[in-house]
Formats: sequence, structure tokens, C-alpha cells
Amino acid sequence: MFQIASNRYLTMKFNKLLLVVFATLCFSNLSQAQEGLPIYSDYLTDNLYLLHPSMAGAANCAKIRLTGRQQWFGDEDAPRLLTVSANGRIGDTKSGIGGIAYTDKNGFHSQTGVYLTYAYHLLFSRSEVDLNQLSFGLSAGAIQYKLDETQFRDFDPIVAGIEQSATNFNVDVGFSYNLYNFYAHATVKNLLENEGINFNEQGLSYNNLRTYIFSLGNTFAVSDDLAVEPSFMIFHRDATKETTFDVNVKAYKQMDFGQVWGGLSYRRSLDGAEYLNPDGTDVDSQKLQYITPVLGVDYKQFVFAYTYSYQLNDVVFNKGGFHQFTLGYNFNCRRAKYSCNCPAVN
Repeated sequence: MFQIASNRYLTMKFNKLLLVVFATLCFSNLSQAQEGLPIYSDYLTDNLYLLHPSMAGAANCAKIRLTGRQQWFGDEDAPRLLTVSANGRIGDTKSGIGGIAYTDKNGFHSQTGVYLTYAYHLLFSRSEVDLNQLSFGLSAGAIQYKLDETQFRDFDPIVAGIEQSATNFNVDVGFSYNLYNFYAHATVKNLLENEGINFNEQGLSYNNLRTYIFSLGNTFAVSDDLAVEPSFMIFHRDATKETTFDVNVKAYKQMDFGQVWGGLSYRRSLDGAEYLNPDGTDVDSQKLQYITPVLGVDYKQFVFAYTYSYQLNDVVFNKGGFHQFTLGYNFNCRRAKYSCNCPAVN
């Protein structure tokens, strides 16, 4: 009788362990720290340059953006990300430049990266009043990866217990096309293959961090001071064959002091995972999905934005959401704006 009870207890403990492992695997799409700059929803806060190097200098103004993201408040070593970026046009030329610096920490893994960008913009319209622009961009960056094993020796004496590090060089390439209220972007991130301490969800090292990103959208004028922008973004990781997409909608309201905007984003992975239910009787499956409301204010030349992401799955690592704040400043603006509803450019 004691043996049966013991077996049941071990089975329950094992099933709970599987649930924790599964939740961590599902959440890896949100919190991978070893892929270069992570793909979150910060691009929706007037920060497309973080995803697409071709947007460096594409706008009417030069831009500085500072973002901070914190996941799972209250949990030790929870993922957190800090980025600072700047981009703008070189005088009256067709060239744009930009730079990104970031630090990303996820448990024992962390990375610090710096990118420099050059973009070239071809204007097909008669003047800069009309928007018909094709842009090309190239970013080159250095990323230092770290794996802190100093605490591993407490439970595994075989581990050396040191802090491993590796620095890799990589490039991103892409293009953007803006036609009045319509836009499309395509980017290949981490084009080069690198050896290093890059690990997938199973702890296996791989050297292909290539990610393909494609996004498009259009802004529709509802009235003289109100516009709506639906958009779509999809990205695919080459090494792990993971594909994830975003469906977004934003609204812009013109005010005396500037602009108020907000929206909603839905992200879903096309790849799922199977797990034993808590009773250990059936195998269930789920795909990563979460929803992100976005709220922002343009006050004169300043930009303030907040996003909150909440995972919709039944099995999660933590019920808490992910908070992100953005502070921006626009400067060196050209006199004439384009005659279009194009918030990312005007």
C-alpha cells in the first residue's frame, strides 16, 4: 500500500515537472536571449528601425528612442531588455545612418550588442511632398554573449563554475517600400553564421541565428484628425524552423499638443508543443499566443509609450505580464511633411 502511494506521489511530481518544463519551452519565443536583439512588440511604438535597418533616416525627422522591458515582476533573474537607438538622414542627401545599443538578460544568459546602420533612400515621386520611396539598409553589429555558471557548482560539481563569454560579428540587411499610406518591409537578421555560446531550448549549441522578417500595413483616414492603421508582421527562425506572426491595429488622434495613439497586437506561433495534463492521463498541446495593448502620446517633439503583453495560454511560467516603456525624441525635422497618413515617416 505504501509503495502504491509512493508511486502516485512520484507520478504527480513528475507531471508537475513536465508542466513547468513545457511552460518554459513555450515561453522561449518571448524570452530568448541568445538570438541577437529579441523581436518583441516595441516596433509598434514608432520604433520600426529596431527591426528594419532600411528605416534608418526614412522619416521626416531624426529619432532617438529609449526602451525598457521587464518580464515577470517579482521573479528573480526574470528577462529584461534595455535598448537605445538613434537614426536620421545625412543632411539633404539620400543616405541615412543609425545606431543601436542594447543589453538583454535572461536568467544565466545575457548579451550586449551594438549595431551601426547605413541606409539609402530612392524617392520616385515628383517631390518630397508625395511619398513613393524605396529604401535599402545594412546593419553591422558586434554581440557579446555570456553564460554565468558560477552558481552551477552548487548542484553540479562537474561544471567548471566560470563565466563563459564569446563575441560575434553579424549583419542585418533589408528593404522598405513606402507608398503614400502603404508600407512593406523585409529584413534578414543575423545573416552570417557564428560559433559561440548560442543555445536552443534543448541546450544544444547552434551557429545559425538567421531570422527572416516581413511586415506590411496601411493607414486609413477616418476623419481629418483620426486615422486607423492595420498591420501584419511575420518572422521565421531558420535554425529552429519556428514561425510566428503578429496582427496589429492602431488608431491615431490629432490633438492641439500633438497626437494620441493606441492599439492592440495579437501574436501567435505556428509551432506548438505537447505535454501531459496535470492528471497524467492525456496528452494536450498548445501554441504560444499573447495579446499586447499599446498606448502612446506625441507631445511636441517627445514620444511616450507603454505596452503590456499578456500570455493567453493555459500553461504558463508566470501569470504576470511584460511591461515595456518607450521614451523618444524627434529632432532635425525637415520643413515639409509628406502628404499622407504615414506615422512612421511623417
